[in-house]
Order: sequence, then structure tokens, then C-alpha cells
Amino acid sequence: MIKYVLVFFIIALGFYMIVFSKNIIKAIIGLSTIQSALILMFVFFMDKTGNTLPIEGIGKGIAVDPLPQALMITAIVIGASITALTLMISIKIFHYYGTLEWKRIFERVD
Repeated sequence: MIKYVLVFFIIALGFYMIVFSKNIIKAIIGLSTIQSALILMFVFFMDKTGNTLPIEGIGKGIAVDPLPQALMITAIVIGASITALTLMISIKIFHYYGTLEWKRIFERVD
């Protein structure tokens, strides 16, 4: 139970960082935090005690499904790529506008 409360707290922290940040970098960190918390939540849901590893043996009991772990590794790689892309876009925004604050950028756009 405490695991799920921790995940909920981390997701809420990420949403807080996105909504109330005045800086683009803080919003990107909040987005990455939410992504990490969702991966953690998925791993917690798939946690089964008492099962054997799929490699260890056939006939020794119920084997753990390796598909969720493979999907989470894929999600981690995609999340890292998205974070790198958003950081690169924020660098381009900084070079164009001279700031990373949302308010100043939207003032210059209007």
C-alpha cells in the first residue's frame, strides 16, 4: 500500500512542477518525473512474490511474465529520447527568445 502512495506522491509532484513552473526546464523535469513514476507504478503492479524466473526453469512453478519488464525497458528508452529532444528544443527556444521563462516567451509571441 505504501508503494502506491509513494507513486501517487511522485506523480502529484510532477504535475505540480509542470503546472506551476515558470521555467521550461522545470516543466521538462516534471514531465520526466511523471514518466518515471508511471514506470515505477507499472513495475509495482507486476510484482509477484514466489514466482520463478523464466530462465530458471520449466516445471519449477509459475514463471514471471517477462513482457512487462521488456515494455518498461522500452518505455525508459523512449522517455530518455523524449527528454533529450525536449531539452534540445528548449536550447533552440533559448537561442531564439533569449529566455526560458514561459511568461516572457508568450509576451514576445503575441
